[in-house]
Amino acid sequence: MSQEPTLLFLHGVGDGNRDRAWLTGLEAALSRLGYPAINPERVLAPRYAHALKDSDESFPLPKINVKQPARDKVRQNRRDFERRTAALEFRLGRHDHGTGWGGAELVVNGSANLPGFAQVRKYLGDADVRAQVLRLILSKLPAAGRIVIVGHSLGSVIAADLIQRLPKELEVVGMVTIGSPLASGRFNVDKLRENMQEPPTNLAWWANFWNVLDPVAAHRGLSSVYNWMLDFRIGTGFNHHVHDADAYLSHDAVAEAVGFGLFGSKSKEIVLAERGLDIQLDASELTALVALRYAHLLKERLDGEQGIRFAGALRQVQATVVDEIRQRNKEAGRPLPSQVARLAFDASDSNANVPEPRPSSHLTKEEAVTLLTVLASENVIRPFDINVDRGKWLGAMRELTSEMGLGSQYGSHVFEAAKEAQDVLSGALVIDWKKWGALGAGAVALVVATGGLALAAAPGVVGAAVITSALAGFGPGGMIGGLLTAGTLVGAGGGGIAFSLASPGTSAETVEAVIQRRLAAAILRQRQKLEPDYTLWSILTSNEITVRREYERLDEFSDESSQGLKELKKKLETIGRAMKYLSENGLEPKLVEDPEKDAGDWAASQNAAAAHQPSPLS
Repeated sequence: MSQEPTLLFLHGVGDGNRDRAWLTGLEAALSRLGYPAINPERVLAPRYAHALKDSDESFPLPKINVKQPARDKVRQNRRDFERRTAALEFRLGRHDHGTGWGGAELVVNGSANLPGFAQVRKYLGDADVRAQVLRLILSKLPAAGRIVIVGHSLGSVIAADLIQRLPKELEVVGMVTIGSPLASGRFNVDKLRENMQEPPTNLAWWANFWNVLDPVAAHRGLSSVYNWMLDFRIGTGFNHHVHDADAYLSHDAVAEAVGFGLFGSKSKEIVLAERGLDIQLDASELTALVALRYAHLLKERLDGEQGIRFAGALRQVQATVVDEIRQRNKEAGRPLPSQVARLAFDASDSNANVPEPRPSSHLTKEEAVTLLTVLASENVIRPFDINVDRGKWLGAMRELTSEMGLGSQYGSHVFEAAKEAQDVLSGALVIDWKKWGALGAGAVALVVATGGLALAAAPGVVGAAVITSALAGFGPGGMIGGLLTAGTLVGAGGGGIAFSLASPGTSAETVEAVIQRRLAAAILRQRQKLEPDYTLWSILTSNEITVRREYERLDEFSDESSQGLKELKKKLETIGRAMKYLSENGLEPKLVEDPEKDAGDWAASQNAAAAHQPSPLS
């Protein structure tokens, strides 16, 4: 096992190391978080306050030893850096870039002119002083090994200035800046921003912590300037110590980052052994597992640059999915199923192996219609977007349906149905597969805005309450929320969804996306010789009446160029094309001569359709 990294603390204005209050606060926070004690022999806190006052002689700046990566290596360096940053981010939680305060940079710039900031002005404006400070710090460092840098206030500026001048064999396993003024243009010493457009190759990750009440931090993070690093906003209290190093380092989030750099992952929150219970999966858990299995099957078909990017995206998606399910179940008092528990891995370890989901469990053809229709047209690695050849997606779908006991032809029919539905509604013979993806913000808003009306209006549809609670638990975003949103719109009953689509607040693009996926499900049912579902016909006829009436009402008085009229016309075109296809392909409800019997048959068909929709997404 490699030796514990050295902790290098770079203080700000004055001699911030004299009483070492910063170390006392950090050690207390690390102990509180379960980290071991810091080895005092591995702590470096050089005193350079005297060197900031003046210089007796001229010193050359230490040379830059860490060059920017070559053009062909930039992408790989950035990707590796992002993987390590994501590991830290997973441990800390989502970062907050913050919005800053108006005029904050002027406050920081102005403060540098105050009498107490003479050391700052010397470092920024006197090249000999700057060189003297950097050379003094470098003289205290080992020539090789691993270090964690903590830079406070002016010390964060020195840290950023120093990092590319370190010995080539000295690896920075993490850099933490606190109370940093680097977002201010006044502190762009020697074109530091331009020289650090890309992460230095000797730096594993950089996390900056800032307090909105700290004036030196310009009331904002640093990612507005160094867009590849991680910003994290914290609160250190409202008092005159808000900028102090010990106030920052006593905070759990800051200590977590420092501890992660020094000791690595504690691996306490995530246990790789299966600790879940063998309980039945609910709708969201089943959806997530099938989607992850589908994504892993596709990953095996990719290679080269695309395969690397897809694997990196899938790694983050799987970690997030498992964590979201764990958190949701914890809040609901529901145990974590073993099938989900075994997919957990230590996401804060950038080298940890990602467990693959086991082959998907058996579903009936009826149960699989909505789920697989959604998977075929949605992005299972959301929020990442990688354009993959349709043939590879199809191969993964065929393998998935074969595993599920449905046969590989079922997978082919899923894609054929989705393509035919899109051809019908676009009016084109050639489909642009690049446009496949999420239903979009409009569909998300549709589900959220109706508050589950679409589902509540569908009595008899199995799982409606489960989906409503699932959306509440995960929200509309992310992979799970996105799939559940799409599944809700594809599997919901007729009345509520018809009302929602006809609403003026629902865009023509959203209407087309929803109808396209519902049409694909109807086509798939027909190809698999399943009981027809006439709900789509009911949705279309209701929408046609409502939208046409609205069009006629507005057309009488509005300008011809009215955007509202254009939207309504697009909706009518989509509805007309779908109804024409259903009618021509035997998917329109059959009429009989006896009106009373017709009404009874219609009601019976609706009940039958509802009864045949026990899909995990319906």
